[in-house]
Parts: sequence; structure tokens; C-alpha cells
Amino acid sequence: MNVLIVGLGSIARKHIAALRSLEPEVQIYALRSTRFSNSVDGVTDLFSMKEVEEYSFDFAIISNPTSEHQKTIQQMGVLNIPLFIEKPLSHQLDVKETVVEIERKNVLTYVACNLRFLDALLFTKQYIAGSSLRINEINVYCGSYLPSWRGEGVDYTMNYSAIPELGGGVHIDLIHEIDYIYWLCGTPSYTQRIFSCSSSLGIKSYDYANYCLCYDDYHVSIILNYYRRDARRSLEIVCEGETIYVDLLENCVSIDGEIAFRSSQRIADTYQLQLAYFLDCLRVGKPTFNTITDAYNVLQICLES
Repeated sequence: MNVLIVGLGSIARKHIAALRSLEPEVQIYALRSTRFSNSVDGVTDLFSMKEVEEYSFDFAIISNPTSEHQKTIQQMGVLNIPLFIEKPLSHQLDVKETVVEIERKNVLTYVACNLRFLDALLFTKQYIAGSSLRINEINVYCGSYLPSWRGEGVDYTMNYSAIPELGGGVHIDLIHEIDYIYWLCGTPSYTQRIFSCSSSLGIKSYDYANYCLCYDDYHVSIILNYYRRDARRSLEIVCEGETIYVDLLENCVSIDGEIAFRSSQRIADTYQLQLAYFLDCLRVGKPTFNTITDAYNVLQICLES
């Protein structure tokens, strides 16, 4: 198996580790932006599309900065190979024509939202689907501390997350929350949004986002921020007869305050699970459950005014 990677940063290294675990004989190539880029053991560097076109690839992983996704998807579209695209699809809605073109070519696509493989969320999805619960309200929260994301000694204000021109902003970085609500609940009838960058972090990108997604029988509140030191990531589903609470960081589910499900799975484990899922779709030729069109629908919820 030959795999091409565009964007060889920290997230790409997670995908490489997962890929090598699943396919030990895999040959990995990387399209680099410059010849001064640091090499990675076992990865063959390529420096132009002309070099890329000399090889035959089973699929490509797109994991470069969000602001470069649209251009890269267009480049890879020429190759007509399956695409594994790191979330988010883009930071702007003008990617629509690219989405339409990729779908027209019938290219197999998957946009990587690995929380769909978290045991606690899988349990919750199955629990809701197997019941007749009347949902009245859903509350989603994700707050963490941006300065601690990259470790000590890293200036968080210089990271892409803090720079809107590079596709930074909590609404884009934490699009996982919008994605799993789309996965659980479908497309809302309409959405209201509040974005701001007025916290003590002093960055230009949005560090706070507040969404209200409106469905026929209930509303979903989603609050995202970059400035919470004591991280919390949760999903609360308030039903007529009970309340379901999902702690994503602990990978557990409570119903009316009593533990109903707990998993020892780590979020890091979901990277291998999602890649195994993608490879299975690739082998049997079936569409994935998060195509480039699905990801565009999520992006519309995230951004559309």
C-alpha cells in the first residue's frame, strides 16, 4: 500500500502511527512545501506534483493547515484517489465548488472527526436510537486552555489556532462538537451564533463561540472556548423522563447521576479506529459516514451567517 501525506505535522504523525500499526508494510510518501522541511524516518519526501504523479497511491491524507485544505483537495482531485481529510474541511464556505467537483468525480472521501469513534458517544448514539426518549434540550460544552495545547516554551499567540488568516479560531478548532451533534441529530432547521475574542488570552482569532441549533422539538446549545484551565468536555441530553450526561474526557455516561457506561479507551485510540474504518470502506468501495459533503454541511452550521 502506498499512501501520500500532505502536511507532516503533529496530527499527521498520529495518522502515520495508526497506519503503520494497521498496515506494517505501508509505504508512506509526503509532499513537502520546502526542501528545508525536517524529514521523518520511513517517509519518502516529494517536492512537486510532478514527482507525485510518478507514483501510484492508494489514498492521500490531507493534514496541512486548514487554510491550505481547499488548494490541496483540488491538487489531489487531479489524481482521482481516495482522500482522508483532517478536520475541518476548510475555514471558509467558498470550498463548495471544490466539494461539488470531488463528488462529481465520485472520489471516496472521509473527513476525520475521530470523536465519532469514542466509546461514550457510540454508547449514547445507540442508547438514544434504541429508546423512545423525548428530548427537550441538549447542552454541549468544550473548554480548554490554548496556551497548554503545544507544551511549555511554545508561544501560543504564534500558533495557527490564534491566527484567523491560517484558519484558527475555537469555532474551527473544536468543530468536533458541531460534527457529533450533526451525527447524532442531523441538520438543524436554523442556527444562531455568537463569536468573540475578548478574553484574557489576547489573541485575534475567536476564543469563544456560542451556538444555538434549532430542531423541530428541541434546541441544542454549544459553547466552545480556548481559555478554561480546568478542561471540560461534556454532552448533556435533557429528556422528559431522564437526563443523560456524557463526560468525553473520562469516556463515561451517567443517567440521572448514576454511571451507565464507562470505557478505558483513550481518545488517542480513536485515531486507529477511524483509520481502520476508512481502510475498510476503501477495500469494499463503500461511502464513508462523513464524506466531503457531510463535512461541508457541518461547516455551514459552523460558519454560515
